[in-house]
Amino acid sequence: MDIRPFLAVFAAFAIVAVLGPFVIPALKKLKIKQTEREELKSHQAKAGTPTMGGIMILAGIIGASLIFGFRDLSQVLPVLLLTIGFGVIGFLDDFLKVVLRRSQGLLAWQKMLLELVVTTLFLVYVSLDQATTLRIWLPGGTWVWLGWFAVPILYIAVLGTVNGVNFTDGLDGLSSSVTVPVAFFFLIAALHRGNGSAVVAGAVGGALLGFLLFNCYPAKVFMGDTGSLALGGFVSGMAYMLNMPYIILVVGAVYLVEVLSVMIQVTYFKATHGKRIFRMAPIHHHFELGGWSETRVVTVFMVITILLCVGSGIVVVM
Repeated sequence: MDIRPFLAVFAAFAIVAVLGPFVIPALKKLKIKQTEREELKSHQAKAGTPTMGGIMILAGIIGASLIFGFRDLSQVLPVLLLTIGFGVIGFLDDFLKVVLRRSQGLLAWQKMLLELVVTTLFLVYVSLDQATTLRIWLPGGTWVWLGWFAVPILYIAVLGTVNGVNFTDGLDGLSSSVTVPVAFFFLIAALHRGNGSAVVAGAVGGALLGFLLFNCYPAKVFMGDTGSLALGGFVSGMAYMLNMPYIILVVGAVYLVEVLSVMIQVTYFKATHGKRIFRMAPIHHHFELGGWSETRVVTVFMVITILLCVGSGIVVVM
């Protein structure tokens, strides 16, 4: 068995664990602090907590992936392209909001344009590389070709996943805890398929475990859009490198529910001129305002994801 993905887990964990005690005080010194929504009274104590901790996650991912994945760069680099590309977009958004104090960060059209550029670069790669096609692999070895429909599906899958992970980042340790089992699912699936991108999956899993040392409740640092957008890029990138974009709907069910809750809330609010379906969207805040503690929400969402990942893993390797 190829042990490099597992070595990447430990390497990424070590990188983030070592960086934390240096990066977090630096973020505090630079006054790169989190702001909270006024409706969430219980979150007001979090205001001032350092954010943009996603730079530690990216450092762990990039370092471990390049160290242990240099033999499979053709399969490692596309996933890193989406991960780093969206991470840079998140960094720009965070920088404008918390450093330059521009409340909106990137304007909606600017953010969408940059996301389309990164997604298009990935599309060009998978279209030109013969080893990475837009065909879909089904468990059992069946291949499905969707023709030109594969192109809009890729844009929807990538952009939907990225924004779904972004919406999931709202409670201490939530996005990290949900994405760890997803990363390990992709590690096992990639090993089973003989795909070198398993190293990136291992690096992401290790980096997030290291980040949870500082991000679990009560959080000492938040990942910000720098981390959440990068994780969305990783999830969608891995799904496409393994020719299984549909698997995002299963292992990433929490991301899907989060983004759907926002879409439903906004649509219903506009249609009814002010009425709401959820107490607050994304849906993790709905449960929180319903009396659930942060740790309960995180635990439930994480357990659901673990079960979905285990079930998906069994199907994929059978």
